[in-house]
Amino acid sequence: MKALTMIFASALGISVQVADEMSVIKFNVTNSCEDCDLRGSKLSGASADFGAGSPIEGASWVGSSKISKNILFIMSDDHTTQGIGVYNSHLSALDPTPTLDKLATEGTIFRLAHSTNAICSPSRAAILTGQYSHVNGVLDLHGNLPSERQYLPQLLKKAGYETAIIGKWHLKSEPGAFDHYEVLRGQGTYFDPELRIQGDKPWPENVEQTVGHSSDIITDRALAWLKNRKSDKPFALFHHFKAPHDMFENAPRYNDYLADIDIPEPNNLWNQAEWGSKGTRGVNDSLRDTIGSSVSHRNKYRNMATDLAELHVKLQKKGDVRNLGIDLKIDLNLSDEDFTRQTYQTFIKRYLRCVKGVDDNIKRMLDYIDDAGIADDTIVIYTSDQGFFLGEHDLIDKRWMYEEALNMPLIVKYPGKNQAPKQSKLIVNNTDFAPTVLGMIGVKTPSEMQGRDFSAVFEGKAPDNWRNSTYYRYWMNMAHHYNPAHFGIRTDKYKLIFFYGQHFVEGGSGKWPEERKQTGMRTPPAWELYDLSKDPHENINEYSNPDYVGVIKQLKVELAQLREIYQDTDEHYPHLQELVQKHWID
Repeated sequence: MKALTMIFASALGISVQVADEMSVIKFNVTNSCEDCDLRGSKLSGASADFGAGSPIEGASWVGSSKISKNILFIMSDDHTTQGIGVYNSHLSALDPTPTLDKLATEGTIFRLAHSTNAICSPSRAAILTGQYSHVNGVLDLHGNLPSERQYLPQLLKKAGYETAIIGKWHLKSEPGAFDHYEVLRGQGTYFDPELRIQGDKPWPENVEQTVGHSSDIITDRALAWLKNRKSDKPFALFHHFKAPHDMFENAPRYNDYLADIDIPEPNNLWNQAEWGSKGTRGVNDSLRDTIGSSVSHRNKYRNMATDLAELHVKLQKKGDVRNLGIDLKIDLNLSDEDFTRQTYQTFIKRYLRCVKGVDDNIKRMLDYIDDAGIADDTIVIYTSDQGFFLGEHDLIDKRWMYEEALNMPLIVKYPGKNQAPKQSKLIVNNTDFAPTVLGMIGVKTPSEMQGRDFSAVFEGKAPDNWRNSTYYRYWMNMAHHYNPAHFGIRTDKYKLIFFYGQHFVEGGSGKWPEERKQTGMRTPPAWELYDLSKDPHENINEYSNPDYVGVIKQLKVELAQLREIYQDTDEHYPHLQELVQKHWID
């Protein structure tokens, strides 16, 4: 794999060596793909290492853990940083998250936390395994994570914790590495969700029907588990909301929230002349009506108004009037500008009402911890599986490597750590979460994890030899929201993205003919470069600007290094490897 970096570097006229500090990382991934499924490398080595009789059993670094704190790991779904007051977006004046804002004042807010594959299942797998998608096997929404690869709860249990996960799971296999689970069926529903629970029947046949809004129910169940615990072990509770995932169905008590407020629009909802490339717009803008689901009716296949109208019909058929509130149908006879503005207002209010429900339920959790007298003994972590577009670039959903989807909120309250900073601009990603949680309780990062422990931050220190960039890859292609496959690198100043526009399964894949047709679409390969120091909202693609030739060369060298370090060189996907090599120096 080093040869690949050297080839790219040679083509760019740069001499380079793979960084020694990272090149010593070892991962148990086979070089043969005889037994691979369609979602990634065969993982027999990585899976086996955490099984019975593996090196992890009784290892000294597990026995040395310094048990002292409970862990409350709260994660929402698609809660973008723009929807959190303390992240100071154009929406912060609305104060949608007073509880999270208060938590941030009591802990550390991370300004540069990133997803490595901004879609639900892959991000959740990265958090639990400390591995990139191609290593843990969850490349897309069809991926699953069996119990033997649920590393974080395994290691917490071995370190003496009682573990539980309540809420969204979305990884298909039984969450069997947890001592206790009550998880949504698949994506789950906003109202009256079914919970898959432990019982006499095999997974997933033990099902309990609930009544109410999912955010309330998940919190009710989490509180009940805490209150009824019999163990004297410290707890590690993973409290996972469904909200504010689309289609944004809030509890009825929030129907009037923001009703009379005109929500500010992002500036780049409208002005996008220099944004993107032929990889995201098509040659001469020929794919503007196809790539990227939109707020406006730009995308002829999927836009927010169409989605809202379809939800309206669905709810009417069900006779479910709890969430109709505002009529969801947008008048198609409006002018383009008025249509977009009305759609935006409807969409963003629904989204923020769901956010408000999450924030209020987090307050319930934190109030209980205070009232129970365990606040000083409980680490509280808040994050989301990725960010989300709220109309920026006239986009909705996640998946993109642009800031709104790439960035994850991360707020950590670590009681007793008086040296912890109020904010950190360390470049971290979701493969670092598991190593860091383990590091906070004195457990060393196992070699199978690709992420790194940044818990030194809470001691007021910089972690040794920390990275200066993060690697991202979205593996799906044109599925669901019409996003081309791409990968890239983000530093503190620049972002370089290569949109290669082909599925990892040649010709496309999926459960349904329409999905296979979508994922089989090919879009033009293209590069994009954004100077985040001058253009934080990524409005101008600088890739063709001659002033950035040197920057691009260096970023491509670093990108090739990261692909080698993380073993993401498409050895199992020769059609992609050929495509990348062909267009590397475009």
